Amino acid sequence: MKIVILGLSITSSWGNGHATTYRGLVRELVARGDEVLFLERDVPWYAANRDMPEPAFGRTELYDSVDELRAFENEICEADCVIVGSYIPNGVDVAEWVLDHARGVTAFYDIDTPVTLAKLERGDHEYVSRELIPRYDLYLSFTGGPTLDLIERRYGSPAVRALYCSADETIYFPEPTEMKWDLGYMGTYSDDRQPVLERLLIEPARRLPEMKFVVAGPQFPETIEWPANVERIEHLPPSEHRRFYNSQRFTLNVTRQDMVRAGYSPSVRLFEAGACGVPVISDTWDGIETFFRPGVEIELAETSDDVVDVLTQTSENARETIGASARQRVLREHTAAHRASELVGYINEVRVRETYSLAA
Repeated sequence: MKIVILGLSITSSWGNGHATTYRGLVRELVARGDEVLFLERDVPWYAANRDMPEPAFGRTELYDSVDELRAFENEICEADCVIVGSYIPNGVDVAEWVLDHARGVTAFYDIDTPVTLAKLERGDHEYVSRELIPRYDLYLSFTGGPTLDLIERRYGSPAVRALYCSADETIYFPEPTEMKWDLGYMGTYSDDRQPVLERLLIEPARRLPEMKFVVAGPQFPETIEWPANVERIEHLPPSEHRRFYNSQRFTLNVTRQDMVRAGYSPSVRLFEAGACGVPVISDTWDGIETFFRPGVEIELAETSDDVVDVLTQTSENARETIGASARQRVLREHTAAHRASELVGYINEVRVRETYSLAA
């Protein structure tokens, strides 16, 4: 197939999780033999922080404005599928232009589904509107479960399918590394995650001064009082993520509250750490058991006591067994190759549906 993706970023992972998802997806589509063009808005904050300025897979082009997209009109018209991602600048204008010109399957890829739905309820149409959703042939969602039915019922999408994040098993795998920390966390600061981080990492660090902790990620306020045994890393490029995971006994997953309320919203960190064979301690939300088996492939925690118990009561053999089980689950179900295959299946599903519709 010829596929065009208009996404937030594939060249820069700075302050966003979109790039990692798009990189794995595009690479695997190309590996399948598909032709992929990725169009990215050239913005200063990514231009100054490009850790993959020229991806080695597919074709990547930058554009400065919606008007500049006209240079790619032929590619849009001829594509078997055109995908518009969430959070792209001027997303509504871009979508209007794409939907006016695309002849193949059109899809909206929502990497921020609960956030998007909350914005729509407030009348915030930053990158998608109520009117646009029914015009897309396909709504691809980072969130599964009941949310899929809700989007079809409330917003009139003809087809909503889950296309979760994933791990790249060629990048994320176990490797011999110095064990620096007992528990680590990686993520950009957010107001709604901070109380959970306080409960599941900062307070356990205070209670366990003999253990070592780490928090990696930008935009944390200087007013936060970190315990002396919590190391801070401002930013980790993807090239250093594997070593970061493998340097921890356990890694912590903390979910945005919009995602917690929706459920069925796995973070890419779950799959990346799992692929490294590093056991995850995660906050709890509906549907997490559909991705990893609690107590077998993942540890769940609601309180500081829960985390302290895992860190102090889990034997090394049990820890390694949980990590190995998580890695096997990721390799079976949650790699970028799985997502590429799922995407192609969804596109073909729409094409078959449209063929029958025309025949009728």
